[in-house]
Amino acid sequence: MVKRILAQAYLWVILFVLYLPIVIIFIYSFTEAKVLGNWTGFSTKLYTSLFSSGTHHSLMNALINTITIALLASCVATLLGSVTAIGIYNLKARSKKAIGFVNSIPILNGDIITGISLFLLFISLGISQGYLTVLLAHITFCTPYVVLSVLPRLKQMNPNIYEAALDLGATPMQALRKVIIPEIRPGMISGFMLSVTLSIDDFAVTVFTIGNQGLETLSTYIYADARKGGLTPELRPLSTIIFIVVLTLLIVINHRTGKAKNN
Repeated sequence: MVKRILAQAYLWVILFVLYLPIVIIFIYSFTEAKVLGNWTGFSTKLYTSLFSSGTHHSLMNALINTITIALLASCVATLLGSVTAIGIYNLKARSKKAIGFVNSIPILNGDIITGISLFLLFISLGISQGYLTVLLAHITFCTPYVVLSVLPRLKQMNPNIYEAALDLGATPMQALRKVIIPEIRPGMISGFMLSVTLSIDDFAVTVFTIGNQGLETLSTYIYADARKGGLTPELRPLSTIIFIVVLTLLIVINHRTGKAKNN
C-alpha cells in the first residue's frame, strides 16, 4: 500500500515538473506584460498582436517555414521509414540485426554530431545551404524513428496473410496496399506524429544546415531572439497554440486507435 502511494506520488511530482513550465506559459500568454512572471491583468492583446498583419512578419515566416519543413520531412520520412521497415522485417535474422543496429546509430548519436556531419556533407557536395538542406537534414534524422515505430506493428502482424492475399490472386502491390499498410497504419501515424514533433523541436541539426540566406525556423528565431536579451512576448501565445494543437491531435489519434482495437 505504501509503495503504491509513493509510486503515485513520484509520478505526480514528475508530471508536475514536466508540465508546470507549459502551464506558466499558458497563463502568462493572457497578459500584456513583456516580461514573463509580471502579471498586468487579463488580456488577449498578445494573441491579437501575433496575428496582426506585418506586426511580426519574421516570426510568422519562421513559423511557416517550421510547419512546412516539418510536414514535408515527416511525409517523406514516413514513406521511406515504412518501406525500410518492411524491408528489414523480411531480411534474415543476422542481416535484420545488423541493419537494425545501423538504423539505431542516428538515434543514439548526438544531434550536434549529426548536424556537423550533414554540414560537411553538403559542403563537400557543393550544395548551397538553405531550405532544401534543412529539409533533407530533417528527413535524415526523422526516418529512423519511423522505422522503429513501424517494425513492432510488422512483428505483431500474422505473416501468413500476405501470402494468402497472393494466393487469392492479388498482385504484390495490391497485397501491400490492402493487407500490409492497414496493419502497419497505426505505426505509420505514430512515426509521422513523432517526426513532426522532432522536426519542430530541432535546433542543433537545423542551425548547422540552415546557411546564411536569411532562412529562419522557430528554433533559430527563438535562439537569435534570446541572444538579444529577451524573448518576444508573442512567443507565449504561439507556444500555447502549438501545444494545444499537438495535444488535440494526440488525443484524437489515441481515441481512434483505441476505438479501432475495441472493434
